[in-house]
Amino acid sequence: MNSLIDGQQVLVLNADYTYLNTVSVKRAMTYLSKERVIVEKYADTLIRTFEKVMNAPLVVRFVYFIRRTYRKQVEWGKRNVLIRDGYVCQYCGITQSDSGRKLTIDHVHPASKGGKSTFENTVAACFKCNNRKEDKSCQEANMYPKCKLVQPTVTEFLQKMNKLKGIDEIMAEFWKAFD
Repeated sequence: MNSLIDGQQVLVLNADYTYLNTVSVKRAMTYLSKERVIVEKYADTLIRTFEKVMNAPLVVRFVYFIRRTYRKQVEWGKRNVLIRDGYVCQYCGITQSDSGRKLTIDHVHPASKGGKSTFENTVAACFKCNNRKEDKSCQEANMYPKCKLVQPTVTEFLQKMNKLKGIDEIMAEFWKAFD
């Protein structure tokens, strides 16, 4: 795979054109090779395979309808905390793209002192701030998160994720083709 497309995301739609997920170009190409999806829109980036050169997919749609189980709440996970916090360090405000490094997760009430891995106790933090805070409480380190530590609703979370990944713009452009 071309290193230019490593970070590029592909929008995945269900057979009824509802949003399912975003995946890497590599995963989308796997779906294509297994004939599970069809390409609805191509990107400008070229992919060289053993057999041919083609445009990378930007939007793919499953051929068969995928049944989804709907959740009442967003599950805690590092990726979900980063999405909730917008990939911004909640102590110094640096973004993941500005720092050039990946953000980490910090436990506001340290895990070593019994802090749980929940949305109400974790925030996105850059490596520098996370090391500075160490296993101290916010008061001991004099470092306080800039955001409210809340469990996002499913709707809030999906809206934030769509905005961060630029899906809203892709979908708007995609639907213009049907006007």
